[in-house]
Amino acid sequence: MEQAYLFVHFKEKSTPDGEQVYFSLSRDGFHWETVNGGNPVLWSYYGDKGVRDFTIIRCKNNKFYIFATDLSLSYGMRNQYHNSWEEIGRNGSKFFAVWESENLVDWSEQRMVKLGTEEMGCLWAPDIIYDESHDDYVLHWSSSHKDDGYRNKGIFFCRTKDFEHFTEPKALYRRENSSVIDSAIYWEEGTYYMFLRCDTDAAAITLFKSDQIEGPYEKIEAFDSSMKVLENGLYEAPTAVRLADGRWCLFLDYYGVPGAGQGYVPFISRELKSGNFVRSDKEFNFPYGFKHGTILTITLEEYKRIKDKSWLS
Repeated sequence: MEQAYLFVHFKEKSTPDGEQVYFSLSRDGFHWETVNGGNPVLWSYYGDKGVRDFTIIRCKNNKFYIFATDLSLSYGMRNQYHNSWEEIGRNGSKFFAVWESENLVDWSEQRMVKLGTEEMGCLWAPDIIYDESHDDYVLHWSSSHKDDGYRNKGIFFCRTKDFEHFTEPKALYRRENSSVIDSAIYWEEGTYYMFLRCDTDAAAITLFKSDQIEGPYEKIEAFDSSMKVLENGLYEAPTAVRLADGRWCLFLDYYGVPGAGQGYVPFISRELKSGNFVRSDKEFNFPYGFKHGTILTITLEEYKRIKDKSWLS
């Protein structure tokens, strides 16, 4: 069956319109086009009034959900966070911004879902995967925690069947002397693979595997060789999608320059378990720099519906 792709992301801008919900489309996963003329398709009006670090999932209840970090640097960095990333990390939002839809074009009013406890700092970079063994969904994210003085971020998770009720958050993966952020988990042939940004690893982006979503996870050393082509510490927000021919596209968010030069860099692999990814910039085309998002596989009918929609700018 033919398939297409929806990329949900934001833009790196110093104005509030950058930290909103953007859609882009592709027929093949390589060549991307704007939706709504490159303007936001959804706006955040609650919480920090800005959203970043999106994930989108298609669920068994025939609904789609977008979860996002509740954070506006345009407003907040100048205002309640006093130009301090440390203050954001400790005192940022304990909520995620959420939208839902049955057709990818008509979206609900934004709602705010509180998942962080009083011992947690800001909740960053949600991601969601279906767990067949439990018939539910695992929502995981990055956060600092009071138990180590908010020094190092770890990966936490909870479970849900309906995206209305959630279990209490628990730790999924933490390191004693390093922050780990931006978890993205995928399933391939009975194994779960988790991409992470780890502060102390050579290229920052690492790959782990486990037989269970909740771990324990072990590192895939071969992936480090693929990441030797990267400048240390300038990439984050890994996200991946499986193409129609079975290959995987891994995208890493490059932030090594200011402003418009930022955006995703693509890598190709035949299979996750090999850990072998080849940088493939020349094969891809983006209309502008996509920032921290997730790709959803969609049908050609859904592709046309999104493309033909008259969005409000």
